[in-house]
Amino acid sequence: MHFEDFAREQLPGLVRFAAVLTGDRELAQDVVQDALVRAHERWRRVSSTDRPDLYLRKMVVNGYLSWRRRWYQRVVRPTADITRFREPQTPDPATRVADHDQLGQLLGELSRAQQAAIVLRFYEDRDDDEIAEVLGCATGTVRSHISRGLSVLRLRINDEQEVA
Repeated sequence: MHFEDFAREQLPGLVRFAAVLTGDRELAQDVVQDALVRAHERWRRVSSTDRPDLYLRKMVVNGYLSWRRRWYQRVVRPTADITRFREPQTPDPATRVADHDQLGQLLGELSRAQQAAIVLRFYEDRDDDEIAEVLGCATGTVRSHISRGLSVLRLRINDEQEVA
């Protein structure tokens, strides 16, 4: 497969993935663009992998993590409405907006690795092995990130419900 065809096929999903991961559509586009530039430079190596799509997602995750390290003083707030990153699927947009706003805020409280693992699992519907390949860690570490991240999310949701 030629790089141009691969990039055209992967671009919409990559931008949606990066937008959910970063909480910022413009940053997501920048991270994806950087990943695609790097993938183009290394296309022979990327295309020879078993799963070039996962390799590219790993590049996006690494780009996001690298960006976070470079801009550690910059304040990043999750977008209030992440529904704009994908096509509408529920009949009542008010409920969806409220749920996504809450999810964006909750994800922002997790570690970067936990965020990436949870987004890959529940938004991208990836299995443990695929997530481990993208994050560059062991499968057990992926399970740990997801388990701990979900525990934090449950505690935060319960705290919010007790306050309300």
